Amino acid sequence: MTTQTLPDSRMSSRKPLILIIDDTPVNLMMLGNALSQDFDLQTATSGAIGLALARATVPDLILLDIMMRDLNGYEACRLLKEEPRLKDVPVIFVTALNDYESEEKGLLLGAADYITKPFNVAVARQRIRNLLERERLRKELEYQRDLLQHQIAETELAKAKLLESETRLRTIIEAEPECVYILDANGHLIQINKAGLSMMEAEHPGQILGKSLQNLLLPDYQAAFKLLHQRIMAGETATLTFEIKGLKGTHRWLETHAVPMQDDGAIEHLAITRDITERKLLEDQVYQLAFHDPLTALPNRRLLNDRLHQTLSVSKRNVFHGAVMFLDLDNFKPLNDRYGHDMGDLLLIEVAKRLRSCVREVDTVARIGGDEFVVMLQGLNSDTGQATAQARHVAEKIRAALCTPYVLTPSTEGQSPVQHRCAASIGVVLFFGAQVSKDQLVQQADMAMYQAKHKGRNQVHFYDANSEKGTSL
Repeated sequence: MTTQTLPDSRMSSRKPLILIIDDTPVNLMMLGNALSQDFDLQTATSGAIGLALARATVPDLILLDIMMRDLNGYEACRLLKEEPRLKDVPVIFVTALNDYESEEKGLLLGAADYITKPFNVAVARQRIRNLLERERLRKELEYQRDLLQHQIAETELAKAKLLESETRLRTIIEAEPECVYILDANGHLIQINKAGLSMMEAEHPGQILGKSLQNLLLPDYQAAFKLLHQRIMAGETATLTFEIKGLKGTHRWLETHAVPMQDDGAIEHLAITRDITERKLLEDQVYQLAFHDPLTALPNRRLLNDRLHQTLSVSKRNVFHGAVMFLDLDNFKPLNDRYGHDMGDLLLIEVAKRLRSCVREVDTVARIGGDEFVVMLQGLNSDTGQATAQARHVAEKIRAALCTPYVLTPSTEGQSPVQHRCAASIGVVLFFGAQVSKDQLVQQADMAMYQAKHKGRNQVHFYDANSEKGTSL
């Protein structure tokens, strides 16, 4: 009987080979500088060249741009997945396309991940490492599956060897710090290791064996997990990130990599699952810092621009108006000068709360600097007159809310609360579709706001495109 051993990437001294396909030299240089220390790199300036390089030397992972001239990333990915030698090579799209439709299209083509530009280099590098590690585990699992299938057909001696191998594998699985589980064709749990029991918050296997693992998932992820199981039963390999609620109520984010495994002719669902709760929290923190104002937790200018871009894109197609309001606080500087910036910060936080209370969840309230705020309304009436009336009503509601006296309580012990009156000058501009750019909309609302200040402050003015000035409310 031939002795076979598991491949272990840790025994190899070579760096993983990454193929970068991007027709923009600056992007190639940037990715190369970020990854060259940890990985061997090949670069291609077109989809066709990238395909040729991949066929010549199969890489461990491919970073693929979408917007390329001769052969776009979607088509290149499709061609890669059609080739037997390349179909299992993980593909990560690295692109400036940050809309959900583009991301969904890439994932449906079989991409393992989707990273949007600009990206955090450290986070992107770690995501690549994690993906390569999962690929290593997948290959080991597939190898072990094939080994078990081969041993079943051997002689009685081979059966004895198989039993020995299974015992050894159980020992490895029980010692594995990640969750390893097996589901039957109906999705019922038939085996799980100690790490898995801990993740599920089960005191003993009897609490969850024979039951559907899907029931522990939050409702938003149950349909995706059901589809994952169906793919495994059809002979595919797949990964999924989802959130569970353990038996004791603890919420965890998990990432599972699953493969089909045959046992006595029946296909089973074998998976290695790791707890990525800390990573998800870190990603959320990075997102919060990148797209939100740290003082008020409102969206910052970057997130405002993104939402403006999306709203402009769908406004005309869905036949609705929108509005942009530019707000600048009146009588803010005297508070800062008299009581200091800490008191000014308390006022800004309270202003943010009042602004949020005046609009719907679908609308956006952003702080873009100092005492300047922008409110974006969407889904206003298709009729210009009615849309104007709706925007006027919200603007007046905001103006009245911000006029109400503020009682600011400092955190410093012994310091008395301060009562302060502060209003706002508000400039408003309506939009329908992408007739003007998002920057022009904000600029027009800003112009109207300055006219509100010029005419006495604590007023609302609408931008008049014909005269290029604000008109009084």
